[in-house]
Amino acid sequence: MLKEIEKRILTSLILIPITFFFIYKGSFFFILFLIITFFVSSYEWIKLNKKKMIKLIGITFLFLSFYFAYLLRLELGFKIFLFIILISILTDIGGYIFGKTFKGPKLTKISPKKTYAGLIGSFILSIMGGLIFVEFMNNFIIDIHINFINFEPIDGESNLFLFLFILIVSLVSQVGDLVVSYFKRISKIKDTGKILPGHGGLLDRIDGIVFAIPFAYIYLKLAIVY
Repeated sequence: MLKEIEKRILTSLILIPITFFFIYKGSFFFILFLIITFFVSSYEWIKLNKKKMIKLIGITFLFLSFYFAYLLRLELGFKIFLFIILISILTDIGGYIFGKTFKGPKLTKISPKKTYAGLIGSFILSIMGGLIFVEFMNNFIIDIHINFINFEPIDGESNLFLFLFILIVSLVSQVGDLVVSYFKRISKIKDTGKILPGHGGLLDRIDGIVFAIPFAYIYLKLAIVY
């Protein structure tokens, strides 16, 4: 158990700076990063499923998700993109820590390791981290006239919007995790791959993110007031 945790930490320490660099640089670097990630995750999805239609639907969804990731980074900027990624990562970490610590009743048969404690932990950590991030970035201004996106000091109504937004993104991220877990369970495999020591496959790590990004982009575009 400890060895697996050590592997997860070491892999994360390597991956996080590399990922941050490509997202921050944008332009060609970010596009290259998206292309590589798309092909690796698509390969894992193809290996995961036997039915051609499921393979096609999954690859189509991944393509759209990565396209929305490109649009989100391009149109709403680095810090908004990072904010969505942060919520998804904290959702995953919160579920893992609370689930392992408190255990308790299982959430669903789709993923036997998921618990109600993990569900609550995912919400708690993502909300705490998201609010701290916005507070830290409150001097960041871009040409979108909505307090939350501007990271300006926000009033009660905007605070509610921000709280609900983080909550929903966290929920969508968890749904993505369960969807991939469902297909892994059908295929009777633990991980989508072995490319990331301690984590499994790439798709194991971004399953929540590929669901959260399209939702976040569409939601924020609809919420923007110019």
